[in-house]
Amino acid sequence: MGTLYVVGTPIGNLEDITLRAARVLGQVALVAAEDTRVTRKLLSHLGVHKPLVSYHSHNQQERLPVLLGALASGDVALVTDAGMPGISDPGGELVSQAAAAGFRVEVVPGISAVTAALTLSGFPGDAFLFLGFLPRRSKERRAHLHLLSSSPLTLVFFEAPHRLRATLDDLLSVLGDRKVAVGRELTKLHEEVFRGTISQAITHFALPRGEFVLVVAGALLEILPAEAAPMDLEAAQQQLAQLREAGVHAREAVAAVAASAGIPRKTAYRLWLRTTRHSKDQ
Repeated sequence: MGTLYVVGTPIGNLEDITLRAARVLGQVALVAAEDTRVTRKLLSHLGVHKPLVSYHSHNQQERLPVLLGALASGDVALVTDAGMPGISDPGGELVSQAAAAGFRVEVVPGISAVTAALTLSGFPGDAFLFLGFLPRRSKERRAHLHLLSSSPLTLVFFEAPHRLRATLDDLLSVLGDRKVAVGRELTKLHEEVFRGTISQAITHFALPRGEFVLVVAGALLEILPAEAAPMDLEAAQQQLAQLREAGVHAREAVAAVAASAGIPRKTAYRLWLRTTRHSKDQ
């Protein structure tokens, strides 16, 4: 039986590849990649020539049995276009199914845009909340941000260039003019890190281009009421119901409410299931 290697790859600068990652990519029988064109460039840089198969959110259901079959006879490496597989991509499903089928799974850690941006921001990194990509629609995005408005945790998320300005506008409207660090094209030739307030970022990024990671300062503890108590479960369930109606996925809704309400994720997930059952009873 083969081993599934979950391999971290550079987020821009190809020199960031680790020695172990280069070795593993050179020894596996097959490489499953988000975009084979991107990964082929990396393999060519390493002087490695291996069979490639695409594996992404649009074909994961048809690719899963193929990759599990490949593991039956040899080692497989899972990579994404940049960073760690499973972070805002469907890599977690392959890891879960491979482990359930009895295959060995090993992680080959690499650089992550999340930790790179957090480090460059200078904001507290002992506890932070990674949100992936925020909802595309402004209404859903604002509802999501409203739940996090009182959280003291540093917020980290990705954003596409064509939605950056709209997202910054929503951040300013919901969270106020907080401090923000915006990483653009991290580790690449035109890397930029903007540090300032949200309103200043709106002015700075008049014509945004490239890939962005936003790091937003958490709510200041001193402005929170001293007598504030954790949100009661009924209120948390109501917020989850509102997010479900707005089309927010379960994972994102549960994470947001757990953070804002100060309750365990397991508790928030049970409340989410209640909202689902309630909607079916209507």
